[in-house]
Amino acid sequence: MNINKIDLNLLVYLDVLLREQNVTRAANQLSITQPAMSNGLKRLRELLNDPVLVRTSEGMVPTERAKELQPTVRGILLTLEETLQPDKEFEPELSHRVFRIMASDYAASTLIPPLLKKLREEAPHTSIDIMTPSDVTFHDVENGKVDMAINRFDELPQSFHQKTVWRDSFSCLVNKNNPIINGFNLDSYLKAQHIWVSKTGFGVGVGMDPQDVQKLGWVDEALSNIGKKRAISVFTRNYHVAMHLAKEQDLVVTLPTRAAELYRNNENMEILDPPFPIPALELKMIWSPLLHRDTSHNWLRQTITEIAHQLA
Repeated sequence: MNINKIDLNLLVYLDVLLREQNVTRAANQLSITQPAMSNGLKRLRELLNDPVLVRTSEGMVPTERAKELQPTVRGILLTLEETLQPDKEFEPELSHRVFRIMASDYAASTLIPPLLKKLREEAPHTSIDIMTPSDVTFHDVENGKVDMAINRFDELPQSFHQKTVWRDSFSCLVNKNNPIINGFNLDSYLKAQHIWVSKTGFGVGVGMDPQDVQKLGWVDEALSNIGKKRAISVFTRNYHVAMHLAKEQDLVVTLPTRAAELYRNNENMEILDPPFPIPALELKMIWSPLLHRDTSHNWLRQTITEIAHQLA
């Protein structure tokens, strides 16, 4: 096969088709007509001597040959796009850039306020578009539609760049009138009613099963490791809701310490150390290789890193 005779646009077509697994969506992604995309798929099949995508009862699925090619093609295109990024110095005081950041409400509450203050001081014309984990997919980050995602992640695509923002311990937040304060220990903790709160990764959440310890997260896994289990009355994906409920009810919420510290000066609340060991939470920021050399993005990453060090 002579590469000089290959239309390299077909690599772009192949990349999008394998990600979308749908001709119409792939055409929309590239802003071309569906017939043009169908023609591109036809040419790919001829070039590779392979069907590429096969129609099944579950829709279009890639062939084994296409699956083998996908990471290589994605890597080639990412390298090319990254190399061609313009190397222009970023001037924060003149920039009107909108930074789109996916952040859990834990990250948004603890990291974004000092970041916004820094931006208003050094880049007063920029703005932040804060998105929730349910607003964003890995594809959005990979394609550079979202500048950055800041959260705790269980699994990440290998192509992403990542950096640890900070590690955080856990604390228990309770109402000061909650009788559990008197003699707070593992036994009283287990007898109490609890608020479960968590939101990691991307996508829309599903209903929780109190019996499925592995999906309940770090607090319940830590309890399971010592052969214990807590009674959960409320499940929420929002840290502020959890903290507000703890303030209003005789409930215990166990959450990252930096979030609990938001209530440090609240006269109605008490922060307690958990009566059992819980592994530290690791907050990360991740971004696309397409933005790795972008000077404005690099400035944002450095700014977040500096703020995290200052808060630590």
